[in-house]
Amino acid sequence: MLKLIVLDRDGVINEDSDDYIKSPEEFIPIPGSLEAIARLTQAGWRVVVATNQSGVARGYYDLATLQRIHDKLHRLLAPLGGQIEAIFYCPHGPDDQCECRKPKTGLLRDIESRLQVSLHGAPAIGDSLRDLEAARAVGATPILVRTGKGEGTLAKGAGLKGVAVYADLGAAVDDLLR
Repeated sequence: MLKLIVLDRDGVINEDSDDYIKSPEEFIPIPGSLEAIARLTQAGWRVVVATNQSGVARGYYDLATLQRIHDKLHRLLAPLGGQIEAIFYCPHGPDDQCECRKPKTGLLRDIESRLQVSLHGAPAIGDSLRDLEAARAVGATPILVRTGKGEGTLAKGAGLKGVAVYADLGAAVDDLLR
């Protein structure tokens, strides 16, 4: 079995903000999330991130800043023994009609194409309905965390049939590694 997992970023790995994560300083890991990624890495899992980053299209930050945010994530993971193989992002806004903005499947299809894998059955962890819908559309296994927008997603209740729900990334990873 291919051990590949897809993680959303904001609200799953790091604290989310309605004002967007616009700088490396605003990128604050959710307690236990980096350790969870390290446990996956050490157990032989390939970890990839698929994240909507409409703040780029909205002019809140540029691609160089987004790269610095992702560099910080890699730097924080390294001493823990964690690794993210690749970060796939959609820089477009909600009205851009792109194919890569979740819940559309472009980001996930890009992961399949670039990494030469199928996401069928792979766990895909997110905090919003659009994360779950994108996962389901490519045959991945959607998993919801209560962090970030997760509680709100859970409260709405739509589209959650058959979706496992965990307190946070650490709890989801604990279960996956059992």
